[in-house]
Amino acid sequence: MRILFAFLIAFPLSGAVSIAARAANDQAAQPAAPDTPAPPMTKQARLDRLFSDLKRERNEKAAERIAGNIWNEWFQSGSASIDLMMQWSQNAMNDQKFDVALDFLDQVVTLQPSYAEGWNRRATVHFMMKNYGKSMADIDRTLQLEPRHFGALSGLAQIMAETGHKQSALEAWQKVLAIYPMMRSAQNQVATLSEELAGEGI
Repeated sequence: MRILFAFLIAFPLSGAVSIAARAANDQAAQPAAPDTPAPPMTKQARLDRLFSDLKRERNEKAAERIAGNIWNEWFQSGSASIDLMMQWSQNAMNDQKFDVALDFLDQVVTLQPSYAEGWNRRATVHFMMKNYGKSMADIDRTLQLEPRHFGALSGLAQIMAETGHKQSALEAWQKVLAIYPMMRSAQNQVATLSEELAGEGI
């Protein structure tokens, strides 16, 4: 009886093991569900990652490549017509036809006022025409839309320097370096202006 009892106890256990094994085999035979692809990064997410990389990078050439990628992101307006007008404005700037460039850029900022690079490009044209007040107004708008725009901050620093406001120029360049530590021109300007201000007792 003890042997029979042992057999009866063992049978359901072995059956359970067998059923569990078959279930495991059936599950293994099923094809694995395909991995769900990660959603594409938004432009803002790409910029955030690039700026984080830019701030950490200590190799000048590598930092320049990252900065170039940031510019590429900034240039993307999401509109074929805006991109075309930006290209026409650049061609006009290259030919020093600043009034023509402004005509295109006036349309850009009117049609897409949230596009920071349109304002920055127009600020650049005004700077080249020595319309510093208008340039600063467009720089201010650029920085409202993209506070990390080291190009706009560099432009602001240059205007401050050219109009004799060395302390403000120094502060603007320091803001550039806080974003883009390896920008050589900003490093040089900070060193030069700091020395000049120290010599003036400021």
